[in-house]
Amino acid sequence: MSTNSSTGAVRWLDPDQERAWRAFLRIMVAVQTGTARDLAAVGLSEADYEVLSTLSERPDHTSTLGEQADKMGWSRSRLSRQATRMAARGLLKRTPDPNDGRGCLLVLTAQGLEVLEGAAPAHVESVRRHFIDRLAPQDLIAIERIARKLEEPHVDGD
Repeated sequence: MSTNSSTGAVRWLDPDQERAWRAFLRIMVAVQTGTARDLAAVGLSEADYEVLSTLSERPDHTSTLGEQADKMGWSRSRLSRQATRMAARGLLKRTPDPNDGRGCLLVLTAQGLEVLEGAAPAHVESVRRHFIDRLAPQDLIAIERIARKLEEPHVDGD
């Protein structure tokens, strides 16, 4: 929201900033909607795919719930609920964490790996169709540069 009125310390967006913000939101929605639709066509949600793919990168396809949540940028409770749904479908299993009696390990099952391997070609094609192939190489470099800036800790006054 932008406004011309001055209300204390609020730094309203100027028209250029507001257009940039709204463009960013449109990009996120368009890409995410397209890839989510394509994953749904192969029977997975975006959350399913993210859990499966990140677990597949771990040694022994196993991670503590906390490490996995941190890696994905999710809360532990969100990941726990997602893992419960996925375990019911046989995509992963939860086992007690031998190093933490209150915690659990998430383990990618053979079925989960098979589902991931079947979905990965469709997912990468979707990412290409909705994102990569629509941009020039210099656009991709700019996006990486911007992402690095946004990943840096924010300091008030920046």
